[in-house]
Amino acid sequence: MTPVSYATLVGFPKIELHRHLEGSLRLATLFELAREYKLDVPTDDIEALRAYVQVTDEGGDYRTFLSKFLVLRKFFQSREVIKRFAYEAVADAAADNIHYLELRFTPMALAKLQGFALEDVTDWVIEAVDEAQRHFPILARLIVSMNRNEGVSVGERAAKVAIANKGRGVVAVDLAGDEANYSAEPFVPLFDEVRAAGLGITIHAGEWSGPANVRYAIENFDTTRIGHGVRVTEDAGVVELARQRGVVFEVCVTSNVQSGVYPRFIDHPLKSMMDMKLRATLNTDDPSVSNITLTDEMQMTAASLGMGMDHLKQMTLTAAEASFLPEGERAQLVAKFTDEFSKL
Repeated sequence: MTPVSYATLVGFPKIELHRHLEGSLRLATLFELAREYKLDVPTDDIEALRAYVQVTDEGGDYRTFLSKFLVLRKFFQSREVIKRFAYEAVADAAADNIHYLELRFTPMALAKLQGFALEDVTDWVIEAVDEAQRHFPILARLIVSMNRNEGVSVGERAAKVAIANKGRGVVAVDLAGDEANYSAEPFVPLFDEVRAAGLGITIHAGEWSGPANVRYAIENFDTTRIGHGVRVTEDAGVVELARQRGVVFEVCVTSNVQSGVYPRFIDHPLKSMMDMKLRATLNTDDPSVSNITLTDEMQMTAASLGMGMDHLKQMTLTAAEASFLPEGERAQLVAKFTDEFSKL
């Protein structure tokens, strides 16, 4: 198989379905804001700050990975800061030749520090994303996320703002958080309401816990997309269920290694998932925390797992097909990428 060059991947048209706003904050912006707001993090050296907000080693564990977000939550100081973060996240995606982005954000994460209303922080994110789309060649939509470990009452508030903003770029709701220690079961009725309101559903599962969580998400949430889901490969029955349902997996290889799901890049099962005829997409998860772009993720995946341009095209077209756009817009996106890939 011919190696895929980095230069080729820079120009490769991309789609990303799984990127968290809270993990997409520019290091330079964080350094500037740390000084401005006199935050309890290093402010004399940007490289010293990096260790607090990024993971750069190949192995890791989820505690270290999640510790970065405890620091990042200190930065959500004002309306202007939150809008800047959202604008820059979309701008950075566009600079990486991402043509379509579904950016997920957790209203409670943005609101908690200063006691902002979830409705207000959602407005600010929407306004900033709309502005960025006017300035850069990218189509961006939003997914409202909630953490199962923060409880159903917080989830209800997040779902409410998602449903209220369905016509303003919000296309889906995501259940994230600590799947190893908190059941998804209490959230099932809430996501029934989300579905009834016409929003898409994606569930984090099969990342820090096993394939049983993937099965539960498919059977009880009737989800069409799974965040991560990589441990599906540990149970042939769940693999078959996912194949039958056409479930799409939002795979984030670097994130899985840095958070300790797999010890090395070469141990990741993404290629095995595709060999099993599972529908997979490639994503960064938290690009600033992982210190990567989607181009980097593609190059690393191709090099470590022996995947070629055909694999990357297939995953990107799967992402277009699985987007939470309305049917007509989704068909246009698929046609656009099919046409572009026919020329590569």
